[in-house]
Amino acid sequence: MEPDQTGHTVVTGQTNRRVTTGCLTILIALTVVLGTVVSWLWYRHWHDENVNSERREKALAQVLKQARATAEDTSRALGTSDATEAHADAVIGVIWEHSKAPVITYDASRHEFTATAAAAAQYTQENMLPGGGPIQVTRCFSFTYGQDPSRTWTARVSERTDVACRPSTQISSRVRQAQTRISSMYAEDLTHEGIQEALDPTGRRSFDVKNVVREGDTTTASVLVSSSETAVEQCYHFTRPVPGDEGHGSSTAVPTSSC
Repeated sequence: MEPDQTGHTVVTGQTNRRVTTGCLTILIALTVVLGTVVSWLWYRHWHDENVNSERREKALAQVLKQARATAEDTSRALGTSDATEAHADAVIGVIWEHSKAPVITYDASRHEFTATAAAAAQYTQENMLPGGGPIQVTRCFSFTYGQDPSRTWTARVSERTDVACRPSTQISSRVRQAQTRISSMYAEDLTHEGIQEALDPTGRRSFDVKNVVREGDTTTASVLVSSSETAVEQCYHFTRPVPGDEGHGSSTAVPTSSC
């Protein structure tokens, strides 16, 4: 009986050693795999962060380049136009045409026009997890236009904080809203009271209709558009054709110096 028991003990020991060796091999393999995965995840995170940072910087550079180009194009257009300070609305019209700035003011004491607007650019974000894609970067700018002693139009571009552009962004949104409502109105409702009710049915005073004039088949409404956060206002002239008695028409909106 003893030899059998001894032999059995030897076999069991060999089996245990094989199991131990196998487990150790598996553990080493898992450690290697886990280390590889961790290294890959770290590298991917580092790579994505660097790529995204580089793309963001390029997008910001594009925004600044876009702002400078807008200033140069606008000052060039002012120089070739007949707009002068004596006709502030004509100057504002040229600035609006080239910049689409929602708020454009005229400082008579400085003989300067200032437009405030946000500029944006997009870049594609790298991300190993779902949720990546286009990212928009936005910067706020003020564009100041004036004439030097030789009567040449010049432009200055200043970057502002995002807070400075919030009122102009809100006014821009409200102007688009007003255009949509005025465009959908019946011709017979294009009166001072009718437009005021259509633009500001709740009485929040975001829109203040100052004047409505109809000349031939065109109606022009002078409306003071206000932001909510701060006391920023901009007068706009909304012009809409009046086809027939009840037809609708697409309206246009242009900022002006006053209502």
